[in-house]
Amino acid sequence: MSTPPAGGFTLPGPPDLAGSLTARRGGAVPGLRHRPVTPADPEKAAEIDRRLEEWARALDLFPEAWNGDFAGFQFGRAVVLQHPEAAGLDHLTVAGKLLLAENIVDNCYCEEDEDKGGSRSGLGGRLILAQSALDPYHGPPAVQEEWLRGMQADGPLRSYHWALKEYAALATPSQTDRFVHDIARLHLGYLAEAAWGEARHLPRVWEYLVMRQFNNFRPCLSIVDAVDGYELPEAVYARPEIQRITVLAANATTIVNDLYSFTKELTDPTHLNLPQVIAANERCGLKAAYLKAVGIHNEIMDAFEAESALLSAGSPLVERYARSLSDWVAGNHEWHATNTHRYHLPDYW
Repeated sequence: MSTPPAGGFTLPGPPDLAGSLTARRGGAVPGLRHRPVTPADPEKAAEIDRRLEEWARALDLFPEAWNGDFAGFQFGRAVVLQHPEAAGLDHLTVAGKLLLAENIVDNCYCEEDEDKGGSRSGLGGRLILAQSALDPYHGPPAVQEEWLRGMQADGPLRSYHWALKEYAALATPSQTDRFVHDIARLHLGYLAEAAWGEARHLPRVWEYLVMRQFNNFRPCLSIVDAVDGYELPEAVYARPEIQRITVLAANATTIVNDLYSFTKELTDPTHLNLPQVIAANERCGLKAAYLKAVGIHNEIMDAFEAESALLSAGSPLVERYARSLSDWVAGNHEWHATNTHRYHLPDYW
């Protein structure tokens, strides 16, 4: 394991950004492998947003500190882009509710923000209760009743609980169980990142990428077949080669998030981000590290596309699943590249 300097580490910060954090640009990252997509139907995206906000307000999910943030995230546009072959508006709405719930848990439990209640300290206790909102407690009836009351007493727990109930109503039991297990993977990634932050530990590049394989978008990719109205059977989904293309897709989208979040995250000198981790480990400038991160993403995308094509050649069902994964990856990139409310690129080109 790498050892941070005495007193903790400080990741490289803003000075490498062409001299100023104001040096930014929008659009796609030059040289980043991505597939162009059809623009999201604005009416469909607006309808999903309307449904999601109505649901969130009815369940009282938003902390007061979140006023005004909902529209900027563009949840409706995100799921319309990510699921172009969705079975219908109800399926897109459920995908949006799961996405919203995951963001509420992340922001309210994991982020260092006193207004929202998040903190690295004590995160494991909060996440085990969050996992139980999806993976229910079973025991004496009186204890189960206390658990149920606990699940409804907190916005993040309510969001998980009710979003999963709606997903389970349109997905098969195996698809639902798959999602629950992938959320557990996500929570493990949250805990690793929080532990490194508390210890001020600087991971090696490969260690960081391992953490991001868990702290990534895989739960969103777990639902692509259910949202599109079919099922990749569990016996097929569990095959190592299918698992590999699923993980490659998730890892590529996660590096996309690191690249588009880069300038925003430079304001926190302890926040881990792939270009910053590369720069700190390899003692290079942020621009060189950023461009190397683009190359890592492209290698992963090359592997995903090549291996998906080989697997698809022998099975129409696998081909459909690989296409659903590819649609999500492409739509997610488009959402990042065009969401200028949240993301701006460094002026490195």
